[in-house]
Amino acid sequence: MGVDDLAGYAIEEFAHGGVSRTVLRTGQGPAVVVMAEIPGITPRVADFGRRVAEIGCTAVLPSLFGTPGRRPSPGYLVSSLTRACVSREFTALLRRRTSRVTDWLRALAAYEHGRCGGPGVGAVGMCFTGGFALGMLLDERLLAPVLSQPSLPLPIGKRRRRDLGISDKDLEVAKERVADGACVLGLRFSGDSMAPAERFERLREEFGDGFLGIEIDNSPGNPHRIGPRAHSVLTEELVDEPGHPTRDALDAVLGHLAERLLPD
Repeated sequence: MGVDDLAGYAIEEFAHGGVSRTVLRTGQGPAVVVMAEIPGITPRVADFGRRVAEIGCTAVLPSLFGTPGRRPSPGYLVSSLTRACVSREFTALLRRRTSRVTDWLRALAAYEHGRCGGPGVGAVGMCFTGGFALGMLLDERLLAPVLSQPSLPLPIGKRRRRDLGISDKDLEVAKERVADGACVLGLRFSGDSMAPAERFERLREEFGDGFLGIEIDNSPGNPHRIGPRAHSVLTEELVDEPGHPTRDALDAVLGHLAERLLPD
């Protein structure tokens, strides 16, 4: 971990339901819960949190797995994925199930809303956590959900490729929230098999105009030379240059959060 990788973050603990986890916070204003991808809160995830803080929000990063600030490596990725897949908190393979960790995340969001104020909270999930914001929609305080390359359940088989990682009962509540005005933003690379196109098709079927899907071209010969294995839209694959589609996606996320949480 570099000296400055977590610079600007306060590090505390939050407990709910007998489970205590480390939480990193930076910024001021309405809270945005940023759920890191595998392997954990890497320097790039911390950088994204700082961008959220720059628009006038409090970035809240719960450590759900891995070591905060540790840089990614193949071994670290494999070990974090293995531990997450066997954890009872995450539903990695089962269809039509909401991961248990979303209950803890809703409690964190409620606490942060009381602490930070504002009209509500935002939530950004990435990869393994990408779909958790749907489960968090059960709490009316969540106003700005973002699903970046949602990968659960792991897309093994046709049915899992369309599954949203949420129970039928919870999906109905999420649909009611969207019908009442909530808007779900989704991000993926067009060729990303971990966040398959079928999953975005299902999101459009279920939420209609309440789902805004951004799919970035990474097909062979694409004009921005994005590699065929690109996956992490807001972090590892982000090219922070105006006009690049990943920068456009980042701007869309920040704009979505600002529109919903900073109406003034």
